[in-house]
Amino acid sequence: MKQLRIGYLSTLYHTSHILKHQGSIDAVLGIAAQWQLFGTGPAMIEAFARGELDLGYIGLPPAMIGISRGLPLKCIAGGHSEGTVMVGPAAMGAAHEMQERNDILARFAGKKIGAPARGSIHDIIIRHLLRSQGVAGATVVNYPWADLMPQAIADGEIAAAVGTPPLAAVAKAWYGHSILIPPGLMWPFNPSYGIIVHAAMLREKSFLEGFIGLHEQACNCIREQPLDAARILSQAAKVVDAAFVQKVLAVSPHYCAALPEPYRAATMAFVPVLRELGYIDRELSEGEVFYLSFIGRVHAGPHHY
Repeated sequence: MKQLRIGYLSTLYHTSHILKHQGSIDAVLGIAAQWQLFGTGPAMIEAFARGELDLGYIGLPPAMIGISRGLPLKCIAGGHSEGTVMVGPAAMGAAHEMQERNDILARFAGKKIGAPARGSIHDIIIRHLLRSQGVAGATVVNYPWADLMPQAIADGEIAAAVGTPPLAAVAKAWYGHSILIPPGLMWPFNPSYGIIVHAAMLREKSFLEGFIGLHEQACNCIREQPLDAARILSQAAKVVDAAFVQKVLAVSPHYCAALPEPYRAATMAFVPVLRELGYIDRELSEGEVFYLSFIGRVHAGPHHY
């Protein structure tokens, strides 16, 4: 294999930004990495379907939707858990336990809540919560770029928004919004993102184990040396400083490459929800979603989430 086509998102805490900025794949593994930025996970799945990608950084529900439709994709490593947060006007208060979460959700009866693209992990979680809590008349408005949502709250287009920790940091720093429901109360241990590959890549054992090793090193840097990681990520992003990145990293500090049972169980718990919401029309087995051989060799010890 001479080159690797990688799909990635703008989400700051993904190790894609560190590996891309440092040129690690090219320098360490001797593979020419071609990086393609996507606004949402569903858009990345469409690129996989067109045969344009070999590997991607993505929330697992969009990948599961693709798998249910016949795309030969496998999750070979984790990356982060609990990456969905709700933000809105500070006056609404903040939830610290499940009943407070449900009370906040009830306030959105008849109102609009922003979310990234339909089929994204954030979209699925908020639709599920509104439905399971019976929040009458609440609707979800999907945005092609999450960056548009804080301004939409300020303009009164939506009452709140769900998305990644960077959304929370932007909403607080530039718009005075606050976290209404923290990640741990949205969907405990949800698979914020993982490493997805086309099944044809599974024969590239040496490369994939090397890649996961680099990915794990970057996860460790984010978790154990957040200031150093923030400096690297701010250089890679070029539009935010290290202090802002530190705030992003601290919102949900659960970074690891492992695929432990809680991560897999939280992922598979999406299957009935995806069916209920009409995103998939059949059951999925854990073996259809995960391929554990590589991570079992690279990260055999306890997880760090």
